Amino acid sequence: MKNTLKSIILVLVFVLGVSVNVWSSNSNTLVVYYSFTGNVQKIVNALQQQTSVDVMQVEPAEEGLDYAADNYALGSSLIAAIRNNPNDPASYPEIKPLGVNWGKYGNVIVATPLWWSQMAAPMQTFLFQNGTAMAGKNVGLIVSSASSGISGVVADAKRLVPNGNFLEPNLWIKSAQTGNASNLVSDWLAEVNFPASSSGETMQVNVKNKVFVASLEDNATAAAFKQQLPLTVTMNELNGNEKYYYMDTTLPTAATNPGTIHAGDIMLYGNNCVVVFYETFNTSYSYTKIGHIDDATGLKQALGTGNVAVGFLPVGESSEKGDLNGDGRVNVSDVATLINMILGLL
Repeated sequence: MKNTLKSIILVLVFVLGVSVNVWSSNSNTLVVYYSFTGNVQKIVNALQQQTSVDVMQVEPAEEGLDYAADNYALGSSLIAAIRNNPNDPASYPEIKPLGVNWGKYGNVIVATPLWWSQMAAPMQTFLFQNGTAMAGKNVGLIVSSASSGISGVVADAKRLVPNGNFLEPNLWIKSAQTGNASNLVSDWLAEVNFPASSSGETMQVNVKNKVFVASLEDNATAAAFKQQLPLTVTMNELNGNEKYYYMDTTLPTAATNPGTIHAGDIMLYGNNCVVVFYETFNTSYSYTKIGHIDDATGLKQALGTGNVAVGFLPVGESSEKGDLNGDGRVNVSDVATLINMILGLL
């Protein structure tokens, strides 16, 4: 059924000319990049912090080349050689071998700098050598440049991978924007509908008489937090958009600034402060993501305006013995729940 639906979508895209991103959520993603000045390396680092991807670096076979010397004379000559004879393998500079198991990947993100309005020569070599193997795969493109537009780089990518499924839009980060790479990458991932970095693991979040299911991130922080379950705590109100609780133990961290907080995000601030957000807003703070409530409808109303008991539990469990309605407390309302359960059995 899923494959049939995907086929229908692709047919509609072809017939109507509509651009739709269909990342493969059940396949691995490879990020392949080349970086000379370090800007692309920083962008890829931001990407790694927000996704579960494999990363490979393209490197020239000859080490120590200074492409910036003599007004970028070497880089310019390499680009000219490719431009003059794009179908000749001898036109492309040698790179160190990269053994890619292409059967493992359905998604590929290519991250590259721009040279003289074209894709950097070493990355062109990689795509020239692997373009056939990338046929049918979803391809996202990230380009770093000083100021020049990236249309030439996009054209190079589509020439070298003629049968790739290129997803729009491309991410263009100017050199002056590299310091904001984390936010720009986050926004791009959302815009291209990149699959969330989930481990497939879930937990239950109980607030009063409301039960929410949260998908956990595929990281050490989420795994360590899950080891603490079941956990029922009183979370404090802050800023009209979050509830927080300081744990007695610390958790592993890999904090980044997400740029935008989304209602339903479950984050770690510092190494022991668990935060549940019930509003969407922009932030300048850094967090390590634990998970996200799949459907945050009613979350704000359930959490209320003050401090509140919240239960973090394995799916299907109650916060504590006698807590029959999942509100994290044992009180008279559980008696009513028990009576209803008994009446339902009669």
